[in-house]
Amino acid sequence: MKKIAIIPSAGSGNRFGSSLNKTFHLLQGIPVILHVLRTFQLCPEIDEIIPVFKEDDLERGNRIIDEFRITKVKHIAKGGKERQDSILNALNLIEDINAILVIHDGARPLITDRLIRETISQLVDCDGVIPAVKMIDTIKEVEDGYIVRTLDRNRLRAIQTPQVFLAQTLISAYNHTLNKGLNFTDDASVIENYGGRVKNIVGDYNNIKITSKEDLMYADFLMKQK
Repeated sequence: MKKIAIIPSAGSGNRFGSSLNKTFHLLQGIPVILHVLRTFQLCPEIDEIIPVFKEDDLERGNRIIDEFRITKVKHIAKGGKERQDSILNALNLIEDINAILVIHDGARPLITDRLIRETISQLVDCDGVIPAVKMIDTIKEVEDGYIVRTLDRNRLRAIQTPQVFLAQTLISAYNHTLNKGLNFTDDASVIENYGGRVKNIVGDYNNIKITSKEDLMYADFLMKQK
């Protein structure tokens, strides 16, 4: 069964105080997105890669793909207004509805081959697989600046990517979401809303998402420990 990685990378650099997309900031001398693309390029489980770039970044993204020979890229999707729109644009490029889709944030450069393989292998008797880690901090619900209640962190997980689904299931779920005018921030939520069952596997605390300059510094530190 064909396995296609979709790599949404159409965000902004606002939290960096920069006009440059956060995935194009350098991490150990190369763009964050290149760390991601290389890992999926070298993973034997992955047959094809579909990056998603906003229109202003298409030229820059193409240049990286060509220069570093990311040969598994056959198509590039254009980013939409919201993340959900970006994924829909990528789904419209899927030709094999029986494929397995592996969706991974372009801003998570410490993704490992092991975690990719594990999420794919667990797509059995379920409609999706997502990695997650246990919450370390105590989590409280806040309203108007006051604590409403303390949540049981033993039942909570911080969700990561890659998230894995059958193409046919995810496309149907997204069409359902589109028809209802709903908006979600991750793909597992789309499946959940569609009535699907999503399996949770153990994630990786090092699989951080780059959203600030501090995250970039921490990612650099983690890479130096390898």
